[in-house]
Amino acid sequence: MGTLMAGFFMLEQNIFRWPSLLLIFITYFSGYLYTKYQSRRKIFIKILVFNFICGILSFCLIVFNHNEIRLLKWAVIVIIGLLYNSFFLEKFIRKIPLLKVFYVGLTWALINAWLILPEFNWEIFWISWLFISALVLPFDIRDMKSDDVVTFPILIGVQKTKYLAYLLVFVACLLSVIFLDREFALSFLLTTVFTFFLIYFSENDNKGTYFSFWVESCSGLPLLVILLYWLVNC
Repeated sequence: MGTLMAGFFMLEQNIFRWPSLLLIFITYFSGYLYTKYQSRRKIFIKILVFNFICGILSFCLIVFNHNEIRLLKWAVIVIIGLLYNSFFLEKFIRKIPLLKVFYVGLTWALINAWLILPEFNWEIFWISWLFISALVLPFDIRDMKSDDVVTFPILIGVQKTKYLAYLLVFVACLLSVIFLDREFALSFLLTTVFTFFLIYFSENDNKGTYFSFWVESCSGLPLLVILLYWLVNC
């Protein structure tokens, strides 16, 4: 889903390139595997080897298709991800109250507004940061009974957390209408409507697929909507 969202902004900026999209997919996928399996010692060594290979492939993609500045950007984003997702640093980074929502949003926003673009784009950064931060809040609602760190649902309650998510998504949508091309803004607007719906029905006792499939799909929906729009109008 992160790769699809990056593809959406690449198309909006008219800089779409398959090597860049592959680089983003490899980065997200290896980061996901690292986060998910780092506590399983038997398989974690294999994951590290796989991620090492992914790192070499990513290095080659950047060197042969981009420049050393892109390599530096990628390295910074990877380090930011490792600082948050590494088990041995978890007590220092991930255990900071209320950090997860905005930290995850920051990582995605840097990919969309910095890594894939020649120059930093503040409009795309804020749209991405606000929208992804909002999508993390339903996951905090899901985990509020098992989290051992203070999150927004624990601090202010489920309903106020939903209000916060609505606000973040609304501002992201407003910025998209102002700064994105019309058809891309419309795509993001339709995504916002669907996202509001999912936030409204987010409850702690929902099935896991509600969050891991439906809520996560919101980040990939803008690209799917714009592709459908082009298909209908071609």
